Amino acid sequence: MSDLENNKIFAAVLCAGVTIMLTGFVANKVIKPKKLKEDAVKIEGASADAHGGAPAKPQLPEPILAMLADADIEKGAKISKACAACHSFEKGGPTKQGPNLWNVVNTLKCEVSDFSYSTGLKEVGGSWGYESLNFFLWKPKKYAPGTKMNFAGLKKPKDRAALIAWLRTLSDDVTPLPTAEEITAEETAFAGPEETHAEETHAEETHTEATSTEEVPAEQPAVENIDTPKAIEEIKETVEKAVKETAKEVIELPLSLPSEQVEEPAH
Repeated sequence: MSDLENNKIFAAVLCAGVTIMLTGFVANKVIKPKKLKEDAVKIEGASADAHGGAPAKPQLPEPILAMLADADIEKGAKISKACAACHSFEKGGPTKQGPNLWNVVNTLKCEVSDFSYSTGLKEVGGSWGYESLNFFLWKPKKYAPGTKMNFAGLKKPKDRAALIAWLRTLSDDVTPLPTAEEITAEETAFAGPEETHAEETHAEETHTEATSTEEVPAEQPAVENIDTPKAIEEIKETVEKAVKETAKEVIELPLSLPSEQVEEPAH
C-alpha cells in the first residue's frame, strides 16, 4: 500500500473522529435532561414515601349518611335476603351461623349472648352506629380482621345505605336519622387529609404555576431552556476551528509517491 493511500485512510479516520466529537458537543448544547420532580406515570397502590413523599392515603368506604333519608328501604329488604342463610331479623329470632340482627342499629357490638363472636370484632368494640355499619358492610375483613363473617362486602354505597336504612326499621325504638352536622363530620372524616384541604392545595398549586417559570410537568420531557443564538454561534466557532485544524494536519502529512512512478526529466 502506497504512502498516499495511507494518508487518505488517516485523514478519513481523523475526519470521522471530528464528526463524532461535534455530534456529542451539539447534543450536549441542545438537550440537557433534568430530573423529574415526580413520576411521570403514577402506579396505583405504590407508597409515595418510597420516593420521599407522604405515605399513601388509606382506602376508605364512601360516606353514606347523606343517603339514608332517601334510601330505598324495599331494596334494602331484598339485599338482606342474601344474608338470611346466616342471620335472622325478626324480634326474638334464632341465632344461626350469625347472630340475630333485630335492633342492631346503634346497639353495642357482640351483645347476643348465645353467639360466639370473633376476637377481631371484640377488639374493635363500640356500637353499631351508621358509620361502623357502613365500614363493616363495605369490607368486613378489613373492618374486623379475623371476623367469622364470610361475606366479601357491598361495593356500591347506595346498596349499603339501602340495607342500613332497612335495618334501622327493625326496632321498637327507631334510631333517628343523622343530623346535618353528623353528615358533614362523616364526609370530612372519610375524605381524609388530602381531600379536606383540597382548596388550599389547589390554591398553592395555582400560585406555584403563576410564579415559577422553571416548573416542568411530570408527563412531559424535561428540557432545559437554551439561548439559541449563543448556542449556534458556539457550535459554528467549534466547527470552524475543527475544520481548520483538520485541514492543517492533512496538509502537513508527508505526500510521497513510490520511486518507480517518478519520471526522469527529459534531457
